[in-house]
Amino acid sequence: MSSATPRKVLRAKAGTTEPAWVRYLLIALALAFVLLFLVLPLAAVFTEALRKGWGAYWSGLTEPDAWSAIQLTLIAAAIALPLNLVFGISAAWCIAKYEFKGKAFLTTLVDLPFSVSPVVAGLVYVLMFGANGWIGPWLQAHDIKIIFAVPGIVLATVFVTFPFIARELIPLMQAQGNDEEQAAIVLGATGWQTFWHVTLPNIKWGLLYGVILCNARAMGEFGAVSVVSGHIRGQTNTLPLHVEILYNEYQSVAAFAAASLLALLALVTLVIKSVAEWRNEQALKAAAELPPERPTPATTAAPR
Repeated sequence: MSSATPRKVLRAKAGTTEPAWVRYLLIALALAFVLLFLVLPLAAVFTEALRKGWGAYWSGLTEPDAWSAIQLTLIAAAIALPLNLVFGISAAWCIAKYEFKGKAFLTTLVDLPFSVSPVVAGLVYVLMFGANGWIGPWLQAHDIKIIFAVPGIVLATVFVTFPFIARELIPLMQAQGNDEEQAAIVLGATGWQTFWHVTLPNIKWGLLYGVILCNARAMGEFGAVSVVSGHIRGQTNTLPLHVEILYNEYQSVAAFAAASLLALLALVTLVIKSVAEWRNEQALKAAAELPPERPTPATTAAPR
């Protein structure tokens, strides 16, 4: 008979050997950190935004410059997201499904925006498309505006956000392997049919998770967009840039009102992300609980 005490048995079931006070202390430290660095600043944003009432809050969001910033932020995200969706799926398919020379180099390029400062990325675009840049004179001769205009903001947003979808899909596709795609091709499916009916259903939740992260970063990007925008009020200011300008001008209520809108977008993104993760877990559990297929009589009949 085992002499283990009930407390030790409970610890073994929990997968830990630490005493209860250590676990409670770690939980308390984690909760204190979340409360101090996440919950309180978020509450302060909404408190300051509503400090002078709903009227001042609403006027801060509906003034022409604020509305222009909101529209530009949505436009940049609406353009960057489909581009990154196509690129992310293509890059993940190429890296996860094929073996070729330069594969490691391509993977490194996908991670490049994670290691390069967004400000540096913005400066690179200024060097390329600015008035004194490499192709700036040609653009000016043809009356094409990229820097200090919407195209530059879109390019900067695409650069800083394009790894998110690819990085979510690459490990997922690598873990799934090529067996199902090869079986579909053997059965006569075309490349598009294989993608739409085999690959896409297997990656849909990971793809949704990457899209959510990409959209959140696109709406909240500051550094690269700040360099290429020119800070032209009502024309090239996105919502984060609009918040900075209002705060520097001591218009705290309007600044926090715009910041609260970004915070609401972040909270909505978090909820959608949590739902996507929950649905993914439920789908995996359902797939794991499916009973194995019963063999047909033809396969179980004993040879005579």
